[in-house]
Amino acid sequence: MKRDPDYGPLAVLIGTWEGDKGMDIAPEEDGSNEENPYYETITFSEGGNLTNAKVQTLNVVSYHQVVTRKSTDEVFHDEVGYWLWDADRKTIIRSFTIPRAVAVVAGGIYDESKEVDGEVTLAVAAEMGSDSWDIAQAPYMKEMAKTTSFESKFVIKGDTMHFYEKSMLEIYGKTFEHTDENELRKVK
Repeated sequence: MKRDPDYGPLAVLIGTWEGDKGMDIAPEEDGSNEENPYYETITFSEGGNLTNAKVQTLNVVSYHQVVTRKSTDEVFHDEVGYWLWDADRKTIIRSFTIPRAVAVVAGGIYDESKEVDGEVTLAVAAEMGSDSWDIAQAPYMKEMAKTTSFESKFVIKGDTMHFYEKSMLEIYGKTFEHTDENELRKVK
């Protein structure tokens, strides 16, 4: 029997969020870092629930994120994915793809005892080759710009969201830390 969706800690995400304080720090071929101020919109939508192997129930929140460079007003990141809540296992999962032929399935245990004054923290991580939370990428990306790990942390309180993401990349013959950080407001 299908249950009513229980979005648990993901319920705070549902809606449209906008932020214009973003900073993307990406590697350059010469070994330096490129800093790109940006603005973005992330829309989170209720997706109901589904059952895996007649046992696991996942409550689904889909999302679409569009990131635009302030300097050129051009989109440089477009991401679609899902946040999933497994209430029985107290696990949050974020699965997404980006149009660079990279897909990530990141996860983490949600600890509601860490909610303080209505603040919800969603933290997930993945590592290439992991037995649990993994990163898949096309052969070209593995050869030229391999993502070896990913972590993200969203902190939501009321209508304010702060997020930080870090990916470790092997690119240009070196290992680089690629980060994104922004503060968003729920607009609807």
